[in-house]
Amino acid sequence: MRKFILALAMLGFAAAPGAAQSIGGNYTVAGTNFDGSAYGGEATITLTSETTCTIHWETGGSSSDGICMRNDNAFSAGYVMGKEIGLVVYKVEEDGSLHGLWTIAGKEGSGTEVLTPK
Repeated sequence: MRKFILALAMLGFAAAPGAAQSIGGNYTVAGTNFDGSAYGGEATITLTSETTCTIHWETGGSSSDGICMRNDNAFSAGYVMGKEIGLVVYKVEEDGSLHGLWTIAGKEGSGTEVLTPK
């Protein structure tokens, strides 16, 4: 009986929200720049393995591309926008949205960004 209860508990843990949720797909982007001004757009995440991916943003009239990686509820991406290199770190929420902070190399401060699945 103990083994059966333990097996059910482990099954429940594995099926917890976000545990096996795929991160790939199309997202609506809502963010703030370093100065607090808002921007919006779209992003597409394409899986390249169980933990790695590519990401493409179309925001505020510009586009950028990057590589990304997920580790449990942490999701990060390094990207290039024009000649600038950036980094964004998100938390994967139970509803599938990604809430993060981003920055650009050599600049002070950070912006915010939320990706919401379409």
